[in-house]
Amino acid sequence: MKIPSRLIPLVEDGIIDDVLGQVKSGKEADVFIVQVGEEVRCAKVYKEANQRSFRQAAVYQEGRKVQNSRSARAIAKSTRFGKKEAEASWISAEVAALNTLSAAGIRVPTPYGFFDGVLIMELILGEDGLPAPRLNDLTLSPETALLYHEELISQIVRMLCAGIIHGDLSEFNVLVDSEGPVIIDLPQAVNAAGNNSAAMLFARDVDNMARWFGRFEPGILGLKYAKEIWALYEKRKLTPETELTGRFTEPTRVADVGGVLDAIGDARKEHEDKLLRKSGERAPKAWDREAGKPQDRDREFGNPGPGSERGKPQGNRPPHANRQDAQRGRPHGQPQRPQPNQSQANQPGRKQQDPRKNPGQARPQAAPSPSSRPPSQTPPPQSPRPPVSPPPTKPPREWGRR
Repeated sequence: MKIPSRLIPLVEDGIIDDVLGQVKSGKEADVFIVQVGEEVRCAKVYKEANQRSFRQAAVYQEGRKVQNSRSARAIAKSTRFGKKEAEASWISAEVAALNTLSAAGIRVPTPYGFFDGVLIMELILGEDGLPAPRLNDLTLSPETALLYHEELISQIVRMLCAGIIHGDLSEFNVLVDSEGPVIIDLPQAVNAAGNNSAAMLFARDVDNMARWFGRFEPGILGLKYAKEIWALYEKRKLTPETELTGRFTEPTRVADVGGVLDAIGDARKEHEDKLLRKSGERAPKAWDREAGKPQDRDREFGNPGPGSERGKPQGNRPPHANRQDAQRGRPHGQPQRPQPNQSQANQPGRKQQDPRKNPGQARPQAAPSPSSRPPSQTPPPQSPRPPVSPPPTKPPREWGRR
């Protein structure tokens, strides 16, 4: 067989010796039979993101942890680097799930290594020594269907106790060897405690198994394993040794709609207060209780509204400011006009500041003419300054002489 391009680097590096054939081509990856020393294993070559046909991948990626904070920010912003990191995280999720489930004693293929997007793992063989068939390819008796269903429910419970939900479990993702069912294809494995859709995905996995085995044993369709198992998991009473009955009583408690609406209102008010604090707007003070009336709009700009009294606060000004204005004879809210300092303005030789450069300072009055000044204030005559001679210049440099 011609070696696929994705497996050529592994052959050159001596990770695998030869490619014996192809097992299948799925929506996520292509699986090949490879020779590694004296053992026969399988190599799972993942497809690129634009070639996969898996739908709604974001639902499964919720709750997955990224150790590198830079990668986590890039994934959240969907940058080019973030998309590359999300692709690597999607592929490595199956490797992590296989390691966790193998350690928990769940029947999954044993992983041996992950190299450049290629997963080397155990090859599941059937009774005839060939690659094991999928559950979809078998026709079962009622007894065998009931036995396989109980075995898979036990495996699903162990997976949930390990904190993992398959997320896409169906008859196409289960192989059957000489010892029973083996669960495969786990790149979309879900974190049971960190995904908001975990309950829905778990119920779908259990219902898919019941629907398939119910074709051979109709009594399986009446079992309610999904709700029973999830209720025990939420109460932290689920263990791999828990005995299941397949029966579940629906709760009859009436939902408290009013309490839910009150909680929503409280959360909305808290969010609005948070936005108000971020915007820098201050909350109204105790003496600003009448804000919002038409006449208060004039008070804010210093104009007393109709019917207003001098003792009442005007606009956003405190009461003591209005009392000071009344004592000085100014209208309420009108600022005091600064007066120029006459002693400084009449000093001879003092440079007057330009009021345009300092808008807060009033324009000074014009100084009196020299003829109107008293003799004591007449400045003495200044002697003329001697002419300034220019600095000596160097003679021009003659080029060509040394």
